[in-house]
Amino acid sequence: MKELTHFIGGAHIKGASGRFLDGFEPMTGKIISRIPMASAEEAHAAVANAAVAQSVWAAFGPQRRARVLMKFVELVGREKHSLSELLAREHGKTVADAAAEIQRGVEAVEFAIGAPHLLKGEYSDAAGAGVDIYSMRQPLGVVAGITPFNFPAMIPMWKFGPALACGDAFVLKPSERDPGAPLRLAELMMEAGAPPGTLNVIQGDKAAVDALLGDPLVQAIGFVGSTKVAEYVFARASAAGKRAQCFGGAKNHMVVTPDADLDETTEALVGAAYGSAGERCMAISVVVPVGEATAEALANRLSARVKALKIGPSTEEDCDFGPLVSAAHLQRVKDYVALGVEEGAALLVDGRAFKLEGYENGFYMGACLFDKVSPRMRIYREEIFGPVLCILRAADYEEALALVNGHEYANGVAIFTRDGAAARDFASRVQVGMVGVNVAIPTPLAYHGFGGWKRSFFGDLNQHGPDSFRFYTRTKTVTSRWGAAGKDGGAGFLMPTMS
Repeated sequence: MKELTHFIGGAHIKGASGRFLDGFEPMTGKIISRIPMASAEEAHAAVANAAVAQSVWAAFGPQRRARVLMKFVELVGREKHSLSELLAREHGKTVADAAAEIQRGVEAVEFAIGAPHLLKGEYSDAAGAGVDIYSMRQPLGVVAGITPFNFPAMIPMWKFGPALACGDAFVLKPSERDPGAPLRLAELMMEAGAPPGTLNVIQGDKAAVDALLGDPLVQAIGFVGSTKVAEYVFARASAAGKRAQCFGGAKNHMVVTPDADLDETTEALVGAAYGSAGERCMAISVVVPVGEATAEALANRLSARVKALKIGPSTEEDCDFGPLVSAAHLQRVKDYVALGVEEGAALLVDGRAFKLEGYENGFYMGACLFDKVSPRMRIYREEIFGPVLCILRAADYEEALALVNGHEYANGVAIFTRDGAAARDFASRVQVGMVGVNVAIPTPLAYHGFGGWKRSFFGDLNQHGPDSFRFYTRTKTVTSRWGAAGKDGGAGFLMPTMS
């Protein structure tokens, strides 16, 4: 069993709080690590260390910082396979899925390498008599990220990539369930040439989070997790005068119109619903077929396809998904399936009894498929975050659209159709932050912003893309005059104008 550490000032620091958490390997159920839980004092020490490093890092300038990030991308590419294996071992997703996650994280860093262009300000020559006005984007200082278990490499890179490019120092509090990959990423950032302390990692739970929220040196907080915690972090950070972008829960719908190619739709839906055991904030968890004929045909196709899914250990190359992240989460998902049966939904495929030979202690569950789900049911209203898909039938297009718009979560949505007019209308009228047209998981590429609406997101600036550079900097505007202030040289008592 490996004892993990914090990573502060470019060095591994043993936990001093006396509190530890066991780290599990989901595919076997074995304890593989001992993870220190930081005290408030340890968290504050990580922030203070980052504050010292930040002034050095900011002085590098955008071009030199970009070169460090370029080297970091190279190093992650060199270690992509070992990082993928580490991530899969701690999380439970397949190695191939872990590699894809790392690639999506790297793409955000690659976008951030454009910092010399993205940080350029504006200039107005001769805005008045002898007056020029220009603006500049400057780093905030120390910023922090609190990231989730389901993407332990990608989301940290989505956050610290642009923050570091902007000249900030970053304190990362990763999920306590799978912190190994974030630690390795911090080591690689130091190897790439970032000054020690530029990227610090503290392991921990609510005590560490509260310390970051209360530390006056932390200027901004980024969070991804449940809506309940996102709302808490946003409220605490805002009350303390910090910037905050907090991403919460989701209940992503796919609307299927009668003219859709059902074979293509079924394949897209199965991957979007059950990939990574459904532990994705962009997973499709509700499909809304329009019309009874569409619903019957789709339900029949899905039942056969879902029953054929292959569940296996994270290291097996040809399995569709692996175990869930923890025993507690596995039980939570099973409890939701039992609740759905109790609520009266039709359970077409029941994967609760699944056991994998040779891995009986792993956190495995087969895929589940519900039909005849109604909007009043908790399995529809609440985020399950597991390999469970609900079919909720709509009589017509307007009812389907109203279902989506009536849900409290509004992270992602998709429509599968051959009707361009319907797709255009849907994209315009649907009240959701990210929309896919014949794309099941509409996660934007790194040069566009990622963000939901309603109770899926608290804040006003999205992850990655140009918004990330706005979030991690503040604008300074300079009005400059060289030469005589005026012919008479006297004092001016009126509001200055350009009239």
